[in-house]
Amino acid sequence: MRILIVKTTSMGDVVHALPAASDIVRALPGAELDWLVETPFAAIPRMHGGIRQVHALSWRKWRRQLARPDTWRAMAALRAELRAQRYDLVIDLQGLLKSALWARQAAAPIAGYDRRSAREPLASWAYTARHAVPRALQAVERCRRLAAAALGLPQPSGAPDFGLQAPAPGWQGPDHYAVLVPSASRAAKLWPERHWVAVGRRLADQGWRPVVLWGNEAEQSLAENIAAGCDGEVPPFLGVGEVAAVLESARVIVGLDTGFTHLGAALGRPTVGIYCDHDPGLAGLCGAGGVHSLGGKGQLPRVQDVQSRLEQLLAA
Repeated sequence: MRILIVKTTSMGDVVHALPAASDIVRALPGAELDWLVETPFAAIPRMHGGIRQVHALSWRKWRRQLARPDTWRAMAALRAELRAQRYDLVIDLQGLLKSALWARQAAAPIAGYDRRSAREPLASWAYTARHAVPRALQAVERCRRLAAAALGLPQPSGAPDFGLQAPAPGWQGPDHYAVLVPSASRAAKLWPERHWVAVGRRLADQGWRPVVLWGNEAEQSLAENIAAGCDGEVPPFLGVGEVAAVLESARVIVGLDTGFTHLGAALGRPTVGIYCDHDPGLAGLCGAGGVHSLGGKGQLPRVQDVQSRLEQLLAA
C-alpha cells in the first residue's frame, strides 16, 4: 500500500505530524509512506526512518510568481511526480484549502478532517473520506487520530513516537552546552532580551555554555547580543538538519514557541517552551525528554518561572 501524507507547513506543525507516520509504519509494516512538504522543512520528514520519499513543494514562492511560465512548469512537474507514484491513499493532516488542493494533485483517494474538524472548513470538499476529530485536542493527537481513522486502525494509545534520526553534526559546539532559541517569525512571540541573558547566565553558572540559535540577519544580531551578555556562543548559519544535530546533543533547550523548539523536544531533549502569543494547550511542547510549556496569550512567563522549570530539568 502506498500512502502520501500531506503536511506542508510550518516547521512546528510538520514536527507534530511525525508520530502519525510512526503509528502507520508500526501498524502497516509493508506500507510505503511518502510526505509532501514545503521545501524549507523537507529535512524534517527526511529524518524519520519510516518515510520512503519526500516531495518538496514551493507554494510559498510560487504563489507570488503565478504570472511566470517557469512557475507553472514547476507546479506541473510536481503534479506529474505525485501522480507517477500511484498512491492508494492521501492523508491531508493539514486541513487547509491549499493542502487539500495539493492533495488532489496526486489523483488518489483523499482522507481528511470533516467540515467541523478542519481548520478551513472549505478544505473538506476535496476529500473522498471525511473524519471527525475534535479541534480541542493537542496537535500531535489530532494528527494521530486522523491517520488512524483514515486507515481503519485502532485509535492511538501510548506516548507519541516522533521517529527522528538527526544527521551527524556539521558544526562542533562546546563540550557541554545548552541551547537558547530566542527568535520567532512574529514579534508578538518574542521574550525580552534581558530575560534571555538572565537564563543564559544561570546556565553558564551551572557549567553549561549557552548556544544561541538564529536564522536571519536580524536574528543573528539578537543572538550575538544575548551571547555577549552570558558568555554564550553563536554558531554560523545552519540548515534544518544541522540544527537538529545541535539540538540532539544539547543538555537542555529553552526556546520560544517556534519550530526549532518543537524539534528539540521531539528529539527527546529536556525543553522549556516560552509562549507569549497564544496559549500552549493545543500546540504545547511534546517529547520524551521532559518538557514544560509556560505562558500564554498576553502572559509573558516570568524569568523566575522559566529558571525554576529549567532547574527541574537539569536536576532530573
